Amino acid sequence: MNVLGIIASGVAALFVTVVLAKAARRAALRPSVPHDPSGRAPRTRGRARLLRGAGGATVVLGVGAAVGGGLVLGVAGDAAGPVAGTLAGAGIVAVLGLLHDLRPLWPVLRLTVQSGAAVLVVCLAGLSPAAAVMAALWIVLVAGAFALLDQSDGALVAVGLVTSAGLLACAVLDGGSGAALLPAALIAGLFGFLPHNWRPARLHLGGCGAQFTGFVLASCGALTQSAAPSGRTAWAALPALATVALADLALVVISRRRARRSPLRDSGDHITHRLRRLRVTVPGAAILLALWAGVPVVTGTLVYARVLHPALLLVPLAGTVAAVLALLRIPAYAAPSRPKARRAPADRTQAVPAPVPVPGGTRRAPAAPVPVPSTGTVPVVAGPVRPAAPALVPGATAPADAAPPASGGTGTARTAEGRPTVPPPPTGRSGAPVAADRS
Repeated sequence: MNVLGIIASGVAALFVTVVLAKAARRAALRPSVPHDPSGRAPRTRGRARLLRGAGGATVVLGVGAAVGGGLVLGVAGDAAGPVAGTLAGAGIVAVLGLLHDLRPLWPVLRLTVQSGAAVLVVCLAGLSPAAAVMAALWIVLVAGAFALLDQSDGALVAVGLVTSAGLLACAVLDGGSGAALLPAALIAGLFGFLPHNWRPARLHLGGCGAQFTGFVLASCGALTQSAAPSGRTAWAALPALATVALADLALVVISRRRARRSPLRDSGDHITHRLRRLRVTVPGAAILLALWAGVPVVTGTLVYARVLHPALLLVPLAGTVAAVLALLRIPAYAAPSRPKARRAPADRTQAVPAPVPVPGGTRRAPAAPVPVPSTGTVPVVAGPVRPAAPALVPGATAPADAAPPASGGTGTARTAEGRPTVPPPPTGRSGAPVAADRS
């Protein structure tokens, strides 16, 4: 194994990633558009999408440059073909993710391109037809599962670091430089990108970096298993390294199936989203995922090194199943809001009392008493209020200084002494005796 070459490739990947990430961060913090005198809001949606993809592109360029330089210098040795195929397939998937960041693509198109990239990897690896089919399916499945972890700041980067460390340890146990070159460069690239992706994140992996990272991890696992000696239990140890990614995928599929949602439609139902509903902070969720991934990674590596029995892999598997069942109890989808019943608006118009017929004339019925609020203020009633005009009593004459009658009605009738008259009772009796009694 060319240890110095692998270390040099890792240092190169770290340096390139840090430099490019700083440049991308400055571009992200720079004001997008100068102030427009016309008052129009600047269009920053396209720029935000571009910067989101640029964050993942820093990891792609850093790891790709380091691995490409290692291939030129002969660090990979006899495994140069599989490593070159993996790098080419990961580059194709990264370009696809960058296009998806700029403009969302159809899921069928993305799945087709990822399958073609996986076929390229297994063809250059020189596997048998049956092993090639199984390896291609594994790469597509695990690459998509790892890419789905990019739902929270630092989550995919933390899990990717732990998984890459396990793959590097397995490659070192076998003594293959080619199998160790890609994990070493990926560890360096993710480590240089982690400060910019930690909470609060200034840069994100996006579809470009997430697809690249997942594809490299899945391809390294498939290549390590194909090159493992016969005495290694690689068929059981290496799949355990992807336990967290597969658990998140299973959680999402089961949740959307039970809720009758489309499995291709992204929703807030991943592990990080459910941990947030349990009041776990964003950095805490990333740390919990890293610790969760560390248990099966350490167990799988020790099983691969023949230190532990393969049956002990059932312990982290049972814990993962229990964790998924517990996370399924956390509600992930908001209940549909029911439309509130609208109340009929209160009729604020005051009903006009109907006129009451009386002998000798007409007058309006007295209006209902207006309730006074507790504040002591009397509400204002719109419209003029007319006093009721009593009918003129037979035999009484109005004084000369009486006010002229209002338009359309009669004036107030008064007696000779100047007193107002009293309307006759409803029995038809004359009102003169009543007036005489009051005088």
